[in-house]
Formats: sequence, structure tokens, C-alpha cells
Amino acid sequence: MGRKLLTEHINVEGIDTIEVYRKHGGYRSVEKAIKTMTPDEVVEEVKKSGLRGRGGAGFPTGLKWSFLAKPEGVPRYLVCNADESEPGTFKDRQLMSKLPHLLIEGMITSSYALGANTSYIYIRGELLYVLRILEKAIAEAYAAGFLGKNILGSGYDLDLYVHPGGGAYICGEETALLESLEGKRGNPRNKPPFPAVSGLYARPTVVNNVESIAAVPVIVNEGGDEYAKIGIGKSTGTKLISACGHLNKPGIYEIEMGVPVEEFIYSDEYCGGIWKGRELKAVVAGGSSVPILPKELILKTAAGEPRLMTYESLSDGGFVTGTMLGSGGFIAMDETTCIVRNTWNFSRFYHHESCGQCSPCREGTGWLEKILHRIEHGHGTERDIDVLASVAKQIEGNTICPLGEAAAWPVSAAIRHFRDEFEWHIRHPQEATRPGAVFPGKAVLA
Repeated sequence: MGRKLLTEHINVEGIDTIEVYRKHGGYRSVEKAIKTMTPDEVVEEVKKSGLRGRGGAGFPTGLKWSFLAKPEGVPRYLVCNADESEPGTFKDRQLMSKLPHLLIEGMITSSYALGANTSYIYIRGELLYVLRILEKAIAEAYAAGFLGKNILGSGYDLDLYVHPGGGAYICGEETALLESLEGKRGNPRNKPPFPAVSGLYARPTVVNNVESIAAVPVIVNEGGDEYAKIGIGKSTGTKLISACGHLNKPGIYEIEMGVPVEEFIYSDEYCGGIWKGRELKAVVAGGSSVPILPKELILKTAAGEPRLMTYESLSDGGFVTGTMLGSGGFIAMDETTCIVRNTWNFSRFYHHESCGQCSPCREGTGWLEKILHRIEHGHGTERDIDVLASVAKQIEGNTICPLGEAAAWPVSAAIRHFRDEFEWHIRHPQEATRPGAVFPGKAVLA
């Protein structure tokens, strides 16, 4: 059983209250940081920990903090990105609803490190029940003296607010989030300038994911070097994985970085194998935006090495034979899954959620959805597969924000690894559109 750094006490009765949370060591990092450390020392511990952004990009958190501009007399902001809306990802809402004080403690300690006196938690608009839990916990933190003026008699002030978003997936992109937080339409901004220089209200701003901020108290309490001992290489610490799909035991798992993918899928400690005794067909390892991999490439790399749950191992082979850890939205698909239908479903989502600001994304996501719909419903042509690949290629790298890539990568990967299934849909439309139809394998195309 791996170490549980974030979720060790998640099932303790009353852990969402400050009294119970403090009995289990809560807010120690705030006391340690404010009373015994300088802000720069906290940043240095986070850098030493090797913590990488848990929202999907995997950029080193401490390094991101060190980029924050610090002009004299200008306010700085910390914004927590709690707009969790990647299909297949549902870990952050559990952290916030079950352990609200862990996130609040992380926000206080991180804000102190960054010199921010006002911070925000931007939460997905549909999660109003979580917003109420957070607001109650924030009120408790104010009453206990961990928020507000002169925290713990240190002279440091911090106000923390929860802001509900409008429910748009695009607001999970950090600059669109900042636009929304300012009361504007959530359209991504051109970069540069980057938020570290000109972010919220054109002031220096750091935007971090819920899980990233929740890891900061552990790092400050235990030390960055100790945190870095967990995991493998540049993938340090633990990671929350949202496991769903055709698994015997779907759910949220906190794993030590480096667990073999095969162990994660099949061991009783984690997902317990594929349901109904069926065979694994494919996996989307990091949320709907990352490339899908067939069974043979998700369990082992192209070189035959066991695939591990790390940033480096999952990306081994690039997008030709690899994928990404992303946000940890792990979707397993059994042998009955229709890859064409699944890809069309993802494309419907990205077309719907495109903000429309960039032509390649606005038009391209629509074409992806329409062509995939045509193939799935028995009206495809042989040319459609190459057109799909061409449209995806023209979207990729030609948009302001990564939503274009998020829409293009799943389509490109599905064609790369399952082209024969697309061809079967086109050549055998009557059979492929039959309710419950399952691709019979490559032999039928021979």
C-alpha cells in the first residue's frame, strides 16, 4: 500500500470541520511557514520537492512561483483553478468536499510564499454544493485567526474568496479563468504577457490547480527533500487518479508516482481489473484531451518496458506510441467499446465548449464532430479518415489556448491506433450501425 499524503484522513468523521482537521495536524504548515520561514524559503521547499502541476500541464510548481513578478507597491494574487471539467476527471471536487481545510491551508501557505494578500478559489459553477462547503470552512478559518488581518500575530494579512464560474470548460484555461474572474466573457488571452507579470486585474498572478495547492502543506511540514523521495525521477510525490470506465473498482486513488499501469488496472489494491471478465481494449490515461492508447501500448512501451504511472513513462515514445498523464482522468475501455463512437463523443464535447475565438478551433472542431458523426452513423467515405487527420493537424498549434490541441489529439490518436475500426465503419455501415455492434477485428478487412 503506497503512502497517502493528501487523503490519509479523508474518511475521518467530521474532517471537514476545523476542530477535527486540527486534531489531525491541520494548519501546521501555516504556523510553521509564517512563524519560522521567509516567503522565499517556502518557495525553495516547493522547488526542492519537484512538485509538478497536477491540473494537466505538469509544469514544476516551484519554478512557476519563482517567475512571479514582484514590483514594489503592486498587489499580487494567487488563484486556485477549481474549474474541474475535463471529461474523465473528478478528483478535485472530492478533495474540496471532503477535505476543504486542506485546500484552504494550502492557499494560506502558498499565498504567504507569494506575497499575496488576496486570493481566490475559482470553482466550477455547477458545483454549488462544494462552494457552500468551502465557504463554511473559510468562515471557520477566519474565526480561528488563520485568515484576515494579522494572521497568528505575524503582521501578514490574507483574504480568501470562492468565486463560482459560469460552467464553461474553456474557463479551466488559466487566462480565460482570469477573464471570467474579472467579470468578462471567458476567452483566453494572448501570451505574452503571462499571468506571472500581468494576470488578474493586470497584476502579477499565479494560477494553480486544487491538487497542486493541497500538496503544499505536506511539502512544508515534511520538507521538500522528503517529498521528492517519493516517486521516480522528475515525477515526485503522489498523484490523485480519477479511474472510470469498464473497471471493477472505479473511483479516486492516490498513488505513489511510478506504479506500473498494469498493476493499477489489475491489482485488488486499485482498480481490480476489467469488469465482467472482459479484455482491456484501450485507455485514455489523463483525461479526454490526451491520446488514446491500445492495450499493448498502455501496458508496455514500444520498447517493451513496463509502462509506469509517471509523466515520463506515459509520454515515452511521444505521440506515436505514447500519451500523457495529464490531469489523471484514467478511462479504461473494454473489448466492446466502439472507438469511433467514443471519439465522436469527445469531439461533440470540444465543439460545444470551444469559445469560438480562434478560427481553426471554431471551425475545425465542428468539422471533426460532423465527419465523425457521418462515419458513426453509416454515411462515411474512405476519404473521410484522411480529412479527419488533416483537420486535426490544421487545428493543432494554431490556436491561442490548448483547447485546439485537446480536440485534435484524441482524433489523431484514434486514427493512428484504430484506423482499421474506422475503415470497418465505412465499408460495412449496416453492420457497424447495428445496436450493440462490436468491431470484429482486422481479419474482416483482409
